[in-house]
Amino acid sequence: MSVEHARREQQPLQQPNKQKQVKVKVHKKKQWISTGEKFLYSIATVAVVASSLFLVQFSSSTDALNRDIRSLEQNISTQEAKNENLAYQVKELSNPDRILQIAKENGLDIQNAQVKQAGTIGN
Repeated sequence: MSVEHARREQQPLQQPNKQKQVKVKVHKKKQWISTGEKFLYSIATVAVVASSLFLVQFSSSTDALNRDIRSLEQNISTQEAKNENLAYQVKELSNPDRILQIAKENGLDIQNAQVKQAGTIGN
């Protein structure tokens, strides 16, 4: 017998050599932020940016309206001052003594010594 045959007989019966399957562990690289979190963060970021833009636009339009209001109030106050000045001039020009003096200068004779101030049309 050959030497190899003797060795085989000395060894206990073995099943045919199966190749050992090596299990390879796949280590997934753990992400710092998951995809769901990325989605939520992006939605939150878009909401914050949109609200910031809306706030800036709203405050800008409010500021423009306030400027317009101030301008209109200034125009109103100057017009009220002009109206008061004109009302004073109307009172001054409608003085009965002044009217009598102008009448005498233009040659009108006063027949009655009582001069009454005419009222407005509705009175």
